[in-house]
Amino acid sequence: MLSLNTIRIVKQITPAVAANAETITRCFYERMFAANPEVKAYFNQAHQHSGGQQKALAGAICAYFTHIDNLEVLLPAIELIAQKHCSLGIIPEHYPIVGRHLLDAIQEVMGDAATDEIIAAVAEAYGVLADVCISREQAIYLEQSTKPGGWNGYREFIVDRKIPESDIVTSFYLKPADGKQIPDYLPGQYLTIKFDDLETPTSPRNYSLSDSPGQNHFRISVKKESALNAETPGGVISNHLHNRINPGDTIQVGPPCGEFTLDPTTTEHQPIVFLAGGIGVTPLLAMAKSLVKSNFDSPIHFIQAARNSRLHAFAHEVQQLKSSGKNVTTHTIYDQPLPEDLPQNKCDLEGLLTAQLLHEWTPVETADYYICGPKPFMESAVNSLLQLGVDNQNIHLEFFGPKQNIHSSN
Repeated sequence: MLSLNTIRIVKQITPAVAANAETITRCFYERMFAANPEVKAYFNQAHQHSGGQQKALAGAICAYFTHIDNLEVLLPAIELIAQKHCSLGIIPEHYPIVGRHLLDAIQEVMGDAATDEIIAAVAEAYGVLADVCISREQAIYLEQSTKPGGWNGYREFIVDRKIPESDIVTSFYLKPADGKQIPDYLPGQYLTIKFDDLETPTSPRNYSLSDSPGQNHFRISVKKESALNAETPGGVISNHLHNRINPGDTIQVGPPCGEFTLDPTTTEHQPIVFLAGGIGVTPLLAMAKSLVKSNFDSPIHFIQAARNSRLHAFAHEVQQLKSSGKNVTTHTIYDQPLPEDLPQNKCDLEGLLTAQLLHEWTPVETADYYICGPKPFMESAVNSLLQLGVDNQNIHLEFFGPKQNIHSSN
């Protein structure tokens, strides 16, 4: 429980911290990686170079300070953080390291304005948040280890099959090397993949489970990424998977994690709309296939946006949804179709997803929307839905990488 004095101080300094938040987080990461290089392995360096991780942390700090007197508002954000931490193997001993360098960064950036009283209040606030996160993470670790087939840490899996889904996306079917059971999971969750022997050392990566649960394998579907530039790492693990990993090879896999989920057994019977952009199709396909398997009796709409037929992953599986489910409607949009795409009706139309199309193709206000894809796609979709009167509570988003702000045009 936070003291009233700490709440008062944190509320007072929130505007000053918000104005300097990204400077503080950049300073924080620099200090922490210099003093505790062992924790660098937990952080995606491509996100560090792009600034995405610093922005995400700055946003989280500002949100925490803003709602310091109403922490229930932050529970969804805490769940996202806890699931991500458990996917990486974060333990309670890491929290003091983060806290020390965060306080030092605030002092460095804020200078004399960061009085002893202010630093003490921030330290108390951080301690309370750390306790909340640690408690939730311990519960997740316990759940992972005690469910049938579950485990903590990393487990060896064998690549059973490697199937191209498009020019840049390949699916990997994974079976446990020990031949034992694998746990059930919620559609929308992801696995963590780690390699210790790469020429370019890199942190583990999360990949969405792209198939429905209840099978004797996991399936991840990986887009082959490119480095942002010569100085910025990127795509190390995705390229290794595409270029070097073949059936029969063994990889290290962390247990299913993630809070962007849809449970077919508890989902309310109202229309569900999936809006998939690019590789964002992976968690949404797992959700849609699970709903169809469960004989979900409300309308399911699956709208997929891709560049063209060569880059369109899972075209066949999405169409199978329509033939397998009694209430499934699908639509495909290409924004850069090839000459042969439109005459052969490989997509419904050329262009971008708009509010008008969403109005024509979906039940709009009566539906729940699940959205995943590149930020511009997600931003456009969210703003279109809000323009059409969809309640923000009915819009569910998944970001690949650090959480980002969706800028509303309304």
